[in-house]
Parts: sequence; structure tokens; C-alpha cells
Amino acid sequence: MTLSIDDIRAAADRLKGHIERTPCRHSRTLSEITGAEVWVKFENLQFTAAYKERGALNTLLQLSDNERGRGVIAASAGNHSQGLAYHAARLGIPVTIVMPRSTPFVKVQQTRAHGANVVLEGDNYDASSEVAMKLQVERDLAFIHPFNDLQVMAGQGTVALE
Repeated sequence: MTLSIDDIRAAADRLKGHIERTPCRHSRTLSEITGAEVWVKFENLQFTAAYKERGALNTLLQLSDNERGRGVIAASAGNHSQGLAYHAARLGIPVTIVMPRSTPFVKVQQTRAHGANVVLEGDNYDASSEVAMKLQVERDLAFIHPFNDLQVMAGQGTVALE
């Protein structure tokens, strides 16, 4: 599995017009505390308030029409689930998110509000991921991993290009 700068540039082109181009500002306070130059990227300005939607959307935009019609599934307890749910709904793609039973109610509620079918299974992420993989096979869905996926990584890497 290899990710190149060209993959990230292609993702940036794909995401144009779909996400916010967020500002990057120097933090004098953090720079003083750390003794290094610290810059802060304001990804909280994205619709779901996290950079994770970049990777989710980049992956969704590369699905075939057949995959889009069948739907997608992921395991996540947070920002990936919300970004995937929001952009899948925008694109008309059915989405199922498997979340650990211990996921904070507000995360579950926000993910559902973005249009996802939420399945609460498992005591932790690994257990939820196993359930998601089983459902993926049973329902013939496209699995979108929250971090171990080149398309997701390329989308999230677009933060650095801005």
C-alpha cells in the first residue's frame, strides 16, 4: 500500500467545490509553549467540523454507479462516521455505520441526523469493525475503512496542500 503526492493532488481536484478550503493560522501561544513554530488548520469549519470528511468524500466520489446503488458501510465511533454519513446522503448513497455500544449518544445522534442507518454493536472499535465486515459481505456493501484505505488517506492528506 503506497500513497503518493499525486494521489493527494488528484483527491484535492476531486474535492474542489465539495468541501471548505479552511484557513491555516500561526499560533503564537502554542509556538511559545512548544518552542517550535505551530500553525493551526481550522478544519472545524467543515460541515461536520472535522478533516475526516475529506477522506470519506474522496472515497465516495470514486465508487462505481453499482457500488453507489448498493450502499456503503463503515465502523467508526466518531468523525469518520459523520463525514461519511453526511456526504453519502448528499450523493444519494445508502450508508450504514456500525458503532460501539459505548459511543457517546451525541455522536450516534449526529450520525443518524446525517442520514445513516446506525448499528450499535460491539464493546470497542475492533468488535464493531468485525460486525461491519460481516454485514458488508451479507449485504454486498462497499466497506470504507476510517483510516487504513488509500483513498481515505489521500482525501485527508489534502489538508497539507492547502
